[in-house]
Amino acid sequence: MKRQFLLATAISTLLIGCNQQAAESEAEQAPAALDTQEKRVSYSMGIGFGQRIKQGTFAIDLDRFTQGVKDAINDGEQLMTQEEIMAEMQAFQQQQMAARQEAAAKLAEENRVAGAAYLAENGTKEGVTTTESGLQYQVITAGEGARPAATDTVEVHYTGTLLDGTEFDSSYKRGATVSFPLNGVIPGWTEGLQLMPVGSKYRFVIPSDLAYGPGGSRGGPIGPNATLIFEVELVAIKDAAAEG
Repeated sequence: MKRQFLLATAISTLLIGCNQQAAESEAEQAPAALDTQEKRVSYSMGIGFGQRIKQGTFAIDLDRFTQGVKDAINDGEQLMTQEEIMAEMQAFQQQQMAARQEAAAKLAEENRVAGAAYLAENGTKEGVTTTESGLQYQVITAGEGARPAATDTVEVHYTGTLLDGTEFDSSYKRGATVSFPLNGVIPGWTEGLQLMPVGSKYRFVIPSDLAYGPGGSRGGPIGPNATLIFEVELVAIKDAAAEG
């Protein structure tokens, strides 16, 4: 993360590509004329960088930002030395990292509490079984085929949702089943699918420690300590020996 924001800013300013006179001339026009490739590319880069800033968690002084861009492009006198810029950006990055860590810790605790409450309530419902590990399952459709072992490869259809109903994955929507070795997925799946005869459809509620844990799915929709809900249909056991 060190110097990352500063580097991105420097690259973006170099790519904006308009000289000061052109920028001032365009500013007087309403709307701005985008009648050359240079103008269109410059405007597109400005929009893209502006959108990235807007999505951030920090405030920006647009006037000072624009002044910094102009000073960099036109080799103008800078209001801060390079050492001051680096020190300021390093302190800013540390503040941003601390804020992200605090937000992640808060979300992890909220998810832990919500998951515990959901599991406690769901475990009292008719037809729901809670295993020793804390996995909960409910039979939607009972099959009559063989049950897989942890070392088997299985073929399934499934839908995965968060506790609030947000769907984060679905093989049904992709229109194709998925095959995988049963010992190569999250522990809740490894345990749960071994309970299922081929042809069955089960609903699983998987506690965080049997799913993605405190890390969540990095960069994905599953947050830290998230309890997950899956509806899984066991289509086949792919290993010939297990099927026999």
